[in-house]
Amino acid sequence: MAEKRDYYEVLGVDKNADDAALKRAYRVLAKKYHPDMNPGDKDAEAKFKEVNEAYAVLSDPEKRAKYDQMGHAAFDPAAGGTGFDFGGFDFGDIFSSFFGGGRSTSQRNAPTRGDDLLASLKIDFMEAVFGVKKELSYNRVERCGKCGGSGAEPGTKAETCPTCRGTGQVRQSQRTPLGTFQTTRTCPDCRGAGKIIRTPCSDCKGTGFKTVRRKQTINIPAGIDNGERTVVRGGGNEGANGGTAGDLYVEISVRPHPVFERKGADVYCELPVTFVEAALGAEVDVPTLEGSEKVKIEEETQTGTVITMRGKGIPIPRYGGKSRGNLYLRCVVETPKNLTEKQKDILRAFGDATGNRNYQKKQSFIKRFFTK
Repeated sequence: MAEKRDYYEVLGVDKNADDAALKRAYRVLAKKYHPDMNPGDKDAEAKFKEVNEAYAVLSDPEKRAKYDQMGHAAFDPAAGGTGFDFGGFDFGDIFSSFFGGGRSTSQRNAPTRGDDLLASLKIDFMEAVFGVKKELSYNRVERCGKCGGSGAEPGTKAETCPTCRGTGQVRQSQRTPLGTFQTTRTCPDCRGAGKIIRTPCSDCKGTGFKTVRRKQTINIPAGIDNGERTVVRGGGNEGANGGTAGDLYVEISVRPHPVFERKGADVYCELPVTFVEAALGAEVDVPTLEGSEKVKIEEETQTGTVITMRGKGIPIPRYGGKSRGNLYLRCVVETPKNLTEKQKDILRAFGDATGNRNYQKKQSFIKRFFTK
């Protein structure tokens, strides 16, 4: 016969472990090697018995004291011990937390919060910038108006389940070499409800709830970005047994704008500038989120020059919309097209008069690649 392992070693705890540490270790190992988790595994079954035996001894102060003094001989009659007895040790109470143990009747019938819901809503770019109110239609689970959520046809009522006597659970006992184990499972007749409805409500078919189509006004804050969510408290499904309703989360999808591009709280825009405006400077009308404004184009402006309009970007929600990002205008110098011969002659004369000396980038390019 194989020599028994030390009970502390079996549970993986030291000899000074308190009751809480013993119970934690036992729960982990009992779940790991439980026959329901390892059907047909003889090795797991043997370890399961070993774990139970170790815990039955170490969790009992009197037995633990004997074991600490005499080791396994304390329970070996041949060595003068008292023999091993599992009497009075309730494994079912421990297993109930992870092997089918359900809630008590009071817990099962306690108010339960309803589920949260997620919906999507598409808005325009400018609506996201300044905020907007939108009406959203969505499906929501609510208590049946006809039966008030009881599930029973008006004039009738639910009866206590005779099988489980209202507990929603049935217990089963199983005798093993280690003692009698009690397990619980959901009552097959009432399916855990503890009650049986003989005459179901004709509107909700006995469920006590119905899915309805509702309209909700959604307040979308200024500055919301694509993919962000706003929440309507209590807009989700209604709860059971008088529980509070869940929340409605609305995910925002923002349509792109033909001119503006958003990056965080900042807005970017390409600004076409004529050849003459870029060379001589000018005051031009530019688009902003609030409308057209005038900005100054400096002389000798090049493509890629950025004009910054501070505080003209997106309102920042976390600052209550009082702080805003910037608007960045990137100048793009446009070369004229469809010139007349007279206009071309003027440009040729201009080119002859200036040569390359007025074009710094071209001069640098020529020097780097064509000058020996």
